[in-house]
Amino acid sequence: MERRWLPWAWWALAVAITLVSARWQRMSGPTYPVSGNVTLDGRPVAITLSRTHGGAGDQFVRIQVPDPEVGGEVAWRRYPTTEPWNTVVLARTGGTLEAALPHQPPAGKLEYQVRLRRGSEQAAFPPLAAITRFKGDVPAAVLIPHILAMFVGMLLSTRAGLEALTAGGRPATLSRLALLLIAIGGFILGPAVQKYAFDAWWTGVPFGWDLTDNKTLLAGLAWAFAVWRLRGGRSARGAVVVAALVTLVVFAIPHSAWGSQIDWSALPK
Repeated sequence: MERRWLPWAWWALAVAITLVSARWQRMSGPTYPVSGNVTLDGRPVAITLSRTHGGAGDQFVRIQVPDPEVGGEVAWRRYPTTEPWNTVVLARTGGTLEAALPHQPPAGKLEYQVRLRRGSEQAAFPPLAAITRFKGDVPAAVLIPHILAMFVGMLLSTRAGLEALTAGGRPATLSRLALLLIAIGGFILGPAVQKYAFDAWWTGVPFGWDLTDNKTLLAGLAWAFAVWRLRGGRSARGAVVVAALVTLVVFAIPHSAWGSQIDWSALPK
C-alpha cells in the first residue's frame, strides 16, 4: 500500500516545490512592485509602485489619498545616470493622486520617488528610489505558452529528480519531457518574448550576462546531459538528480536580475 501511494506523494511534493519556487522567483525579482506606507498627520498612506511597464504610453503612478490636503510630486531621472532630478506634480482626481513617468524605449530604466506633503509635513517613498524598466508589449499568444512551458518543465524536472531518488524509479520519460518543455519554453518561446520586450533574441552567454537567459541555458545543458546519459536504457540517477537540483537552484534566482538595460552614456548626446 505504501508503494502504491508513493508516486502521488512525489507529485504532491513536486507541485508544492514548484509553486513555492515560482512564488519566490516572482516576489524576489527586481520587477516586483514595491509597497509600503508613509505617515502624514498621523494617518498612514499606503503606496504601491510598479517597477515594470509594458507597451506604449507613459507609466502612471497612482496613490489613493482621500485627504484633499495631501499633495506632492514624483521625482524621476534616467537610470543609471547622475542627471538632475525631474519632477512631475501629482494631480488630484477625487481621492486619487496621479502622475505620469515619460515613456522610454525598450530596456530603458527610470528611478523615481514619490514625495508627499500635507502642510509643513513631508514624506518620501521609497527611501531609496524605485527603479522601473520599460519594455515592448508581448502578445499573450507568446507569453502564456512560454510561462506554461517553463512552469510545467520545472514541475517535471522536480518530479524526475524525486523519481530518481526512489528505489526502482524510472525517471527516463519524465527527464525527456522536462528537457523538451525547458527547450520549448526557454530556447524557442523565451527568445520570442525577449525580442518583443527588448528587441533582442538572446542576451545571455556569449552575447551578455542576462541571468534569465544564462540560468535557462544552464538548466537546459544539465538536462541535455542527463538525457544523454539515459540513452539506451542506461541508469543515470545521479545525472537526473543533479539536473533537477541545478534547475531548482537556477530558477530560485530572481527573475529579470541583470536583465536588459540601456547604457545611456553610450547613446548620442
